[in-house]
Amino acid sequence: MKIFSIEQIRLADKLTIERQHITSDALMERAGVAIFNWIKQQLPTKEVKINIFCGIGNNGGDGLVVARHLLEQGYNIEVYVVNFSDKRSKDFLLNFDRIKELKLWPKLLSQDTEIPNISSQDVVIDAIFGIGLNRPADDWVANLINEINTSGAFVLSVDIPSGLYMDKVPSEKDAVIEADFTLTFQLPKLIFLLPETGKYTRYWDILDIGQDPKFLEEEESNMVYVDKKDVLSFYKSRSRFSHKGTYGHALVIGGSHGKVGAVLMSSEAALHAGAGLVTAFVPECGYQTLQTAFPEAMVLTDEEENFVTKIDYDIEPSAIGIGPGMGTHEKTVKAISNFLRKNKKPMVIDADALNIIAENNDLLTYLNGKAILTPHPKELERLIGKWNDDFEKLEMVKSFSKDYNLVMVVKDAYTAVVYGDQLFFNSTGNPGMATGGSGDVLTGIITGLVAQKYSLLQAAILGVYIHGRAGDLAVMRSGVEALTATDIIDFTGDAFLDLHKKNRSDYQENPS
Repeated sequence: MKIFSIEQIRLADKLTIERQHITSDALMERAGVAIFNWIKQQLPTKEVKINIFCGIGNNGGDGLVVARHLLEQGYNIEVYVVNFSDKRSKDFLLNFDRIKELKLWPKLLSQDTEIPNISSQDVVIDAIFGIGLNRPADDWVANLINEINTSGAFVLSVDIPSGLYMDKVPSEKDAVIEADFTLTFQLPKLIFLLPETGKYTRYWDILDIGQDPKFLEEEESNMVYVDKKDVLSFYKSRSRFSHKGTYGHALVIGGSHGKVGAVLMSSEAALHAGAGLVTAFVPECGYQTLQTAFPEAMVLTDEEENFVTKIDYDIEPSAIGIGPGMGTHEKTVKAISNFLRKNKKPMVIDADALNIIAENNDLLTYLNGKAILTPHPKELERLIGKWNDDFEKLEMVKSFSKDYNLVMVVKDAYTAVVYGDQLFFNSTGNPGMATGGSGDVLTGIITGLVAQKYSLLQAAILGVYIHGRAGDLAVMRSGVEALTATDIIDFTGDAFLDLHKKNRSDYQENPS
């Protein structure tokens, strides 16, 4: 599912109006009706008071359409116009007149009027600012927003929470609506997927308002919100006439005294992701553990008892996962350096291998075009340096990816796979996956997919999706607090089976 910029969103509206021979207020009517229908399904009782706060632009016009339909259906509503400017959009004025014809006069709020009382039992519909906001709200509007946020009422935002920008983090943190739910139009917004802006809405969903399908199909975007349809477009079904050699040999290198479990989980995950063969390369201390706990794996050991000192093997792997539980002993650093200089196989690099590379930047030149890096936020900072906000972070990751020709997996609530200027945000996963070992499992899944000859970019996108979906299925059994990394492994097969089901989540939750 594509993610559009503000310019593309406006162009989609413009072309929809032209190609479908409708007026702009007819498109606004579609948006308002879609929101009204959602509310009617979620709120069958008409006794709850609904406070609708409308700005004086098109977002406010959407709010007035919602208000009119709620009024006509007998809901208990109060409508406020947040009069922050003398300029009003023509479609706002048109819908303002329409609701007045129903004998409801919205109450005008200005700098000099008292902020209305909002009960914790009420519902608030936020239609104050839309996607065009480019400056902080005036102080009195910020005070109104703060009153809404602290009221305890359920807050539903139209398109985006008021006070957010489409392309930057708001400087005035207290002047942004904190929505319980946001209903956005046609496609997801980038700001829902980044920690510093996504935190302003707990849940969100997409409403289809019938934008021009030809434009939606043909317009290119370098940002994608990855759903089941996207991964099915390159998923490989297995042939009946195949064997274990068909699906590659995954080698997982890592482990140290007390951290052999990381390699165990990565190796198991690689097999569950479909690798035909899996070999684990560990220090001597990990041999018995791997052979006992994971009989399907082959095990090679370093000559050293407690950590990796020399990476040497006589197998021909199809893909290599390296780093889980490895540690950063000086002999391990040397072993990694020597290995990366001579290795020609595709790699998934994680954990301590990333930290070693961050401390030895010259090693990056040996990864060109043959590696996926899977850093968590602190590992990413060590690799690319500090950033000021999430938008700058994405630009820095894109530059880093282009400089070294690497696929980057930027772990977060909506993990982003980055390759050059392309961004692929994952749609699966939940807060329970913030648990030790989850990253080791992801490394194994991606390594198993690379072994099966998925491209590095495809393996990263599919691996992140399957990892998150396995977590979503597992959490239905365990709950978020009790979810473990091995639960994710156990449900990896279910996640693959789920690819062929026609299910869809009812809504998106901000997992932060």
